[in-house]
Amino acid sequence: MEILVAKEVKRQLRQLPPNLAKYIEQVEVATYALNRLPPLYASSEEGLRQQQLRGEKNFAEQIATAVRQALAAVQRDPLRISTPLAPEEGSEYHDAYIALQDLQELLQQDVLNWRNLASTVRHTLLQAIQGDLTQQQMNRITRRVDRKHSRYRGL
Repeated sequence: MEILVAKEVKRQLRQLPPNLAKYIEQVEVATYALNRLPPLYASSEEGLRQQQLRGEKNFAEQIATAVRQALAAVQRDPLRISTPLAPEEGSEYHDAYIALQDLQELLQQDVLNWRNLASTVRHTLLQAIQGDLTQQQMNRITRRVDRKHSRYRGL
């Protein structure tokens, strides 16, 4: 169901004005919609294909309606601040989540995510190469790297 909802969210977001669509968190829309739809579980590639076909055939209208309602709910409060759930400790995503948080702190970014990580690191490296970082900024980064380095030695 998640795959079908994600496709529908993207389809409906393309119909919105771009200046509005960029402020809508797709994961919030999908979560809202998924909580109003029946689950379709699969444990194999074949099962996944079967469930996708079943979902497309039997639930297309329900999915479109749930996503439409989700978009309306999220748009009502576009400035609402929410803190995304952190991955469960020990999960395969936990280390990546912690590393991204550390990079956000190190690079002093308000919002760092996987979409803007490469461009943010590239920008910071270019600043360093071109000498645009002050000595104070370089010292701060070095101290943070030294402090964080001991944390990652066991990985």
